[in-house]
Amino acid sequence: MNVDDLVQEKIAAARARAEEAKRRRAALNAARQRGLALRHAAKLRNLSVRTTDGTVTDTVTDDTTEENS
Repeated sequence: MNVDDLVQEKIAAARARAEEAKRRRAALNAARQRGLALRHAAKLRNLSVRTTDGTVTDTVTDDTTEENS
């Protein structure tokens, strides 16, 4: 076995590791994007707020106006 053959094997192994890492990152990113989409959908569903008399409103009131400062 030649030194050049050993170098070529090491280069091929490094490429294989890099390719596997790239596939793993892509899979994790896809899962993250699906999770974020689900989280945002849940947040939008939860935007409707029940008032004290049981009615449902479609907007969220913000009490941080200048009057309250």
